[in-house]
Amino acid sequence: MLRTARAALFAAVPAELLLVVLLVAGVRPPAPLVAAVEILVVAVLLLELVTVLGLYTRERRSGSSRRAAVRAAWETLVPVQVRRIMGFDAKGMMSLLLWLARRRHGVPPGAVPVPYFGAQAPALVVFVGAMVVELVVVEIVLRSLGAPLAVRAVLLALDGYSILLALAIIASCVTRPHVISDAEVRIRSGAFFDLRIPRSQIAAVRRIRAYDEKGTVRVDGDTVTIAVSSQANLRLELTSPVTAVRPLGATCEVGTVRCFADDPERFLDAFERQAARPRDRAD
Repeated sequence: MLRTARAALFAAVPAELLLVVLLVAGVRPPAPLVAAVEILVVAVLLLELVTVLGLYTRERRSGSSRRAAVRAAWETLVPVQVRRIMGFDAKGMMSLLLWLARRRHGVPPGAVPVPYFGAQAPALVVFVGAMVVELVVVEIVLRSLGAPLAVRAVLLALDGYSILLALAIIASCVTRPHVISDAEVRIRSGAFFDLRIPRSQIAAVRRIRAYDEKGTVRVDGDTVTIAVSSQANLRLELTSPVTAVRPLGATCEVGTVRCFADDPERFLDAFERQAARPRDRAD
């Protein structure tokens, strides 16, 4: 039943969205088709409700609290990949608010933030600028062709949301830097990757030079690389593996972490200073 509920959800949502777009654009599908889609959506909603209630009841009977039972039912029904993507959107929008407020996420007092956005800033800024120009050009062209207002509104909303997502990616990179504290080193890539490494498990931090990295987050054996603009300039060697969660939810055990920092010397200096603090207090 769980598999059926998931499959039905993925089938009904695109069908409903397509119907809404057609109606907004002024296209009138045949009445039987509209009725069939609406019946499908209602049936899917009922199926999802029955499935969620069943999962919730099972968790409550096993002794879970109401909140824990709701969360377990949600996590069981919705695949981890979908939940991760939804989380990216939520974190991105929160990052936009933090960016406007000139604040950073996850930087406690005494910790040192180390930015990594500088290397990719020009490319992303140009990309956002091109998207804005595209939005204006498309609107001008559609107006000249006499396109209906509904069609222009749909395309404007889609383009506007794409620009908002691009700005959210920039904001998440700016407001979620690497963080070095007394307790841990936190390696991040915007809202997509967040690895917390206890200080006690870091054997050494070294400078490296790599300019041909493939992908943003790549796992090769027990090494994870978090690159920026195909670059990595720091290598963290661990005394024991830590669990890393990849962007879409898969986990892996890593013993070496390679990453990029705008100022690797700042990273190394902060790491050494933070490591010296407990000894200073002991003295």
